[in-house]
Formats: sequence, structure tokens, C-alpha cells
Amino acid sequence: MEKTSLEKENNTLNTDFLSLNPSTLEVIGKVENTSSEEIDAIIVKAKKAQKLWAARPDAERKEILLKVAEALQTHSKHLAEWITKEQGKPLNGPGAHFEMQACVGWTQVPASLDLPEEIVFEDETRKDILYRNPIGVVAAIAPWNWPLMIAIWQIIPSLRMGNAVVIKPSEYTTFCSLEMIKVINSVLPEDILQVVTGKGEVGAYLTGHPEIGKIMFTGSIATGKKVIEASANNMARLTLECGGNDAGIILPGLDVAKHIESIFWGAFLNMGQTCACLKRLYVHEDDYEKVVQALAGYSSNIPMGNGADETIVLGPIQNKMQYDKIQDLIHDAENTGAEFLFKGQKPDLKGYFIPVTLIGNVDNGDRIVDEEQFGPVLPIIKYKTVEEAIWKANDSENGLGASVWSDNSDEAEKVAAQLEAGTVWINQHGAIHPFVPFGGAKQSGYGVEFGIEGLKAVTTPKVISIKKQTS
Repeated sequence: MEKTSLEKENNTLNTDFLSLNPSTLEVIGKVENTSSEEIDAIIVKAKKAQKLWAARPDAERKEILLKVAEALQTHSKHLAEWITKEQGKPLNGPGAHFEMQACVGWTQVPASLDLPEEIVFEDETRKDILYRNPIGVVAAIAPWNWPLMIAIWQIIPSLRMGNAVVIKPSEYTTFCSLEMIKVINSVLPEDILQVVTGKGEVGAYLTGHPEIGKIMFTGSIATGKKVIEASANNMARLTLECGGNDAGIILPGLDVAKHIESIFWGAFLNMGQTCACLKRLYVHEDDYEKVVQALAGYSSNIPMGNGADETIVLGPIQNKMQYDKIQDLIHDAENTGAEFLFKGQKPDLKGYFIPVTLIGNVDNGDRIVDEEQFGPVLPIIKYKTVEEAIWKANDSENGLGASVWSDNSDEAEKVAAQLEAGTVWINQHGAIHPFVPFGGAKQSGYGVEFGIEGLKAVTTPKVISIKKQTS
């Protein structure tokens, strides 16, 4: 295999990366790049283990994964504390304990599903049976925003269908990820789930490795395109979830008070650091003031700080890179005449805190609207007609999720049908479910996760066609 940048730079690359507590900026530990030689050896072991794992009866694999769910539940408090320490999200509210319960649920559901062979055609001359076989070794590239939950989305369906997994957690959330993998591997057979650590060069080497048959990636569009390029080396199947700049449309006349809690958390779940958060809110000009007042009023009562404090439900931005990006977008909005409708209280702490911020007097074409801010900053855009709102919502390279808010379900469904996104929610946003397929449109990626369709995505179809005996 041609040498990658990782191999070329291994002798000179600074392998140390400091993982920090984003609430306090205290050092958690040093993350080192796994070397190319180590990755090669890991993949050799994964290939061997995968054959043995795939040969086990399907019922046995299901039973083992249910035991994984039990182990995650048993250790959920410990793992939640690690999430809060390294990722930053608070223990409470829709935070670290919430993430751990999602890990348990998204392990139980794939273990409960069946994907049997299917007779796709039969007549008097032939019978065609479709089987779903494991692909082999899956490379999983997990992000820092939901480091354990999204890793579970990648790991468990892959294992369920008989694959082995080599996962690279984000360098920003390595230690909480290692803690979870340790728990999972206390149940799994040896080498069926392995981990590599480090910066982007490690992920590049892993995804371009000739023995990788499937790549599951969650992250930015720019990195997703690099993953696509890497897959040219091995023709690996791809599931890419490349983020979103989700639009929400509030239709005229909404009873805002009834929906304000859902709108708030739709936008600010995990400090807005969620791919399927509401990141652009379109409001009819007649309802604009009441929506702004309701959101500002609700936001003012949400405590922000170090999530280890159990009274806190909003935490910091996870890392300096993302913090700087959000600040840059805020400064650009300031310099281009945006109106700051609300800005929450920043806690007196050292960490990467940005208070909830509502921005008005902006429109499509402004950076704060066009670029995914991935933080607790929400642009609110006026519209005159519903047709205008639909056009503006669709005017984006992204297409992960969208939402429509209305007390008229028929009208909401008509608008939802016209929005260009992988999922359109009505009177909710980001409400994913382990039985419901989830994936993006446009440059938000391709392939789906969750449910039966998610299991299919980590298999390769095989047809056995039988010619019938004729007299």
C-alpha cells in the first residue's frame, strides 16, 4: 500500500494531544497517535476475529449484545461522569445521563431486530433468495459532540450483523470513549471491537486501509469528502453523516407558549452542538416579536456552568477550535448590522462558555444563517409568505433535518413535504428514534442509520438463484 501522510510523518509528528475539561480547562491526559504499524496489526486481528464472530449463531450474537446493554447500564453513572468531564455536557437535563440511556437503548434495539433471508422472486422455473452477509471490518470515525452515543450507533449494528469494528474516537473525547470501550469489551469476544487513537492522520490511514470494507463517519462536510477520497483505495461502503444547518419554520398563528420548551431544546440541545439541532428559525413577520420574547424568556431561566454541578443543564463549547468558530460568526454578525435580541449570562468560569444568543435582522446570505454555527447561537429570520420561508429553508447545501411548527397538522404536513431534508419533524426537532431510519440529503451525507435499514447498511447483499427442476 502506498505510504500515507501518517507513515511519512510518524517519525516527526508530535503524537501528544492534550484532552481538556472544557468547563475548567484542566488537563485530563495526553492522547497519542496510534502508529501505522499498530493499525495494520489491529486490522489483522480484527479480520481473524470477524470470521469467528460471523460464524456464531445469530441468536448468540444477539444475546451477547444484550449483555453489552446490561454492562452499559451497570456502568452508566461512571461513564456519564466521564462524558461531563471530557465532553462538557452537564450530567443532568438532556446531558450525560441522557446520553448514557441512549447508549443502552441503541444497543438493545439492534439486538432485538431480525434481518432474515428474503425470497425476492419465485415462479415455476426459479427461486431467488436474498441474504444479508457481514461486510468484514468496519472503520468507525466518531465525533466529539455525542462521543459515546454516536459510537454506539456505529459499533452495535455493525457487530449485530457479524462485522468487526475498529473505531477512532475524536481526539477531543478520547478518554471517555476508551472507558466505554473497556466496558463493552468486558462482554465481547477478544479483538472484535478495537480502538485506535489520535488526530486526523490516524483516521485517514484507517479509512484508506485496503482491508477496510465499510466506513461509518460522523463529522464535517469537509472531512466527509476526505473520507470519500480515502474510500477510493479500498472501495469501502460508506455511511456519512456530515452535519446539518437545520431550518425550522414557524407557521403563522402558532400557540408559541405551548411549544416554546420544544423549540428551545430543538435549538440548544447539547449547547447546539448536535448535527440535527435547529440552527435557522424562520418566523412570520406578524409572529416575530412574540416568538422572540418567548424564547428570550425561556432562555433566561436555563442555568449554565460546569455540568458536574447537578443544578446545571447547559455547559461549555467542547473545544477551542469550535469556540473560536462560533465567536467568529458572532463578531461577523455584529459587524454586519445584526440585532442581538437576547444574550444570556456567561458563567464566571475559565472554560469555553458562550451564553445562549438570539440574533435578528439577518437573512439568507449572512454567514450566521448560511454557515452551521454548531453552538448556542440562533438566527431568527422574518418571512412574509410561507412560500418564501420554504425557499429560504431549502436554500442550503445541507439537508439533514428540518422542522415545521403549527397547530394545523394538515398545513404542517403540506409544508414538510416541500422541505429538502432527510427527516422533517412536525412540532419537534431532532427527535430521532432507534427504530426509525436517519440520514441526510444534499451534502449532509448519504446512507442511513437505525432500525432495519441501518442493519442493511452494514451488510452486503447476496442473492442465491436456484433453477428449479422441470419434468
